[in-house]
Amino acid sequence: MSWIVSLPCTREEAEALSGEIPELDALAAPPVVVTREIDEEAGTWQLDAYVDDKPGADLLALLKSLVPSATGVAPQVEALPEADWVTLSQQGLEPVRAGRFFVHTSSYADAVPAGTTPFLIDASQAFGTGGHDTTAGCLAMLDRLAATGASPRNIADIGTGTGLLAFAALSLWPRARAIASDIDPASISVTRENAAVNGVALGRSGGQLALAVAPGTDHPAIRHRAPYDLVVANILAGPLITLAPDIAAATAPGGHAILAGLIARQMEPVLAAYRAQGFRLAARGGSAEWPCLLLTKRRRYGYRRKERAFHRANPADATFGSW
Repeated sequence: MSWIVSLPCTREEAEALSGEIPELDALAAPPVVVTREIDEEAGTWQLDAYVDDKPGADLLALLKSLVPSATGVAPQVEALPEADWVTLSQQGLEPVRAGRFFVHTSSYADAVPAGTTPFLIDASQAFGTGGHDTTAGCLAMLDRLAATGASPRNIADIGTGTGLLAFAALSLWPRARAIASDIDPASISVTRENAAVNGVALGRSGGQLALAVAPGTDHPAIRHRAPYDLVVANILAGPLITLAPDIAAATAPGGHAILAGLIARQMEPVLAAYRAQGFRLAARGGSAEWPCLLLTKRRRYGYRRKERAFHRANPADATFGSW
């Protein structure tokens, strides 16, 4: 048997729980926490925590402490038959159409529209099934960049999650060299599995995807391959700001960066950090709440140049988990 603990929460609390949760990560068997919007008009959200064993009083108290707005509300605890875990993980994951891309789970393998580029990405420990606005926004921005005639030959996907964005980039530019990294080893394992499912070749040559476990760009393989014509970073606003000098150093003059994982009110601080590193805003996509930014690095900035970001995030926010 597995169990689910549900508590109401606010959107602000849900956003705060979208990255790493140190209080839970310190547990021997941390629960899998998911937040979702219940009613868009009412603005109600819910926290769902999945655990392998029946939750005790200590875990329930810890979960309640993560959502102060639920003070006085008794957590809803429900047993789930073990056989239902995979089914539950797929529920609500409708196929996503973004540009030419069609991202789907196994349940929709027979519903791929003609003329699309499909990717099979089942729910897993890593983020990036295509169902979130940030991932869909990045897919659409990649398609938009290709439509302009851009032809990057060297691509980096920082905080790759499931590998989806790296797969999409290679499908658009099949001769490019690409590398995908994530701070979470589980994400790289998931990416390796997804690459096999979707026929993406792994390796170091053109048309192949290299993999690395790394915080941000801090890995010998990432540094050795730089500078990049295209860097994709779908993470969080805090890490995006902190990484601005590193991403700028890794981006070729005239190259592009696609940034996502930020909410609308975080866009200006993120842009300020990247403008200080020689980038300009070329296009904005995504949704109203979850923008996706296409930046171009001005050519007067050389590859090796690094400058301190003016709008640094709080060190507590400097995590590099992926969406």
